[in-house]
Parts: sequence; structure tokens; C-alpha cells
Amino acid sequence: MEQKICQSCGMPMVTPEEFGTNNDGSLNQDYCCYCYKDGNFTSQFTMDEMIAHCAQYVEDFNSDSDTKLTKEQAIEQMKQDFPTLKRWSK
Repeated sequence: MEQKICQSCGMPMVTPEEFGTNNDGSLNQDYCCYCYKDGNFTSQFTMDEMIAHCAQYVEDFNSDSDTKLTKEQAIEQMKQDFPTLKRWSK
């Protein structure tokens, strides 16, 4: 099965609790619970603001990953990856 990633912040979504929700309470397959709730984005970030927000969690990412990134490396990677995500691609 293909791994789902949040099309706003890039977070992997595995368990139902990690998926955002639509207006009707159903799970949203595109966005995580932190970015999308009840059919709306939880924050009206620009892409650069989202990158800065996500950069706060690099240590959490590193603790669950074999790849260890510095905050600067993570920001550079997000600057490359985020424009390909549904929310930010235009």
C-alpha cells in the first residue's frame, strides 16, 4: 500500500488518527489531523510560514528516523518538497 503523506506539511499518515477530517467527519485522505479539521485548514499559513512551523519539529522527526537532519538541512529539503504538495502547487 502506498504511504500517504500530508499534502500540506509532508507528515506521513498511517493510523486513522493521523488523518484530517472532512465536514461530515469522514477521514480526509490528503491532509493530516494537524493541518485539516472539519473540512478546513487549521491554520492559514503561507508555504514559507508552514516550513518555519514544521522546522520546529526536526528533533521529533530525527528521533523516529534513520536519517538525521539539522534544522537548516530540513528547511532546505522542505523548500524543495513543499512546492510539489497539493496545497502549495499552483
